[in-house]
Amino acid sequence: MAFKSMLTITTDAEDSTHQLDVAVDLARREDAHLDVLCVGVDQTQTGYYYAGATAILTQEAYNQAKDDVARAEKAVRSRLASEDIRWAVDSAVAQVGALSGPVGMMARFADLVILDKPYGQGRSYASEAILEAALFEGSAPVLVLPGKAQDAKFGKRVVVAWNQSDESLRAAKAALPVLKSASAVNITIIDPPTHGPERSDPGGMLSQLLSRHGIHAEVSVLARTLPKTSEVLSRHARDIDADLIVMGAYGHSRFREAILGGTTRNMLEMADIPVLMAH
Repeated sequence: MAFKSMLTITTDAEDSTHQLDVAVDLARREDAHLDVLCVGVDQTQTGYYYAGATAILTQEAYNQAKDDVARAEKAVRSRLASEDIRWAVDSAVAQVGALSGPVGMMARFADLVILDKPYGQGRSYASEAILEAALFEGSAPVLVLPGKAQDAKFGKRVVVAWNQSDESLRAAKAALPVLKSASAVNITIIDPPTHGPERSDPGGMLSQLLSRHGIHAEVSVLARTLPKTSEVLSRHARDIDADLIVMGAYGHSRFREAILGGTTRNMLEMADIPVLMAH
């Protein structure tokens, strides 16, 4: 099991230089094929325009998106031309509310999707929509990069967030290629339920699964001493000098997390090391 088909997605090649650099470095490290999808985002929402203007505005927005994606594709091809990895570039134009189509289709056939974190200065709704499309429609694990990651020299000391959920189990399994080469793996459990199925041995079954893949993992059981689970997890990662967090994504609905907040969104907002997520 290995990452042999990787995908990264950009709507603006200039803003995605860091993301593309890390993707190239990671593809080289894993001897993988890198696909790059350039997406031109048509921002029109026709329901909000007055009668008679819709067709003109829609065409103008589509033409702008088409020009944007052509420039992005040209820049990406120029960037990759001198690289010693296997790569391919594709492009698509989609309305902001329909990004799940092209993104989901490409992500379905990728072992790993590599994206910058969707929240923060300069990020748009399209960034969040692309991440969610990869996770939900593409059913792909997504490696989310913080702004300061400049290369693929991460994955040596890994925190695996574990709460017995389907999402966290899928994330742990998706991360096996990384965990096998890590020098330290820490299964981290925050406030395990007193009467849960693992009450006598929190993290024991996951530890056993990993050991059968040749992965030695330590288990840390932590109290929720901070208001948010993501804060406890991030602090623990810093305390043990971890350089990657593996966790399940969106245990609650996307709508609930968007309105009320949740561990996934909070982690994506505050992450200062790469996070590998799966739903």
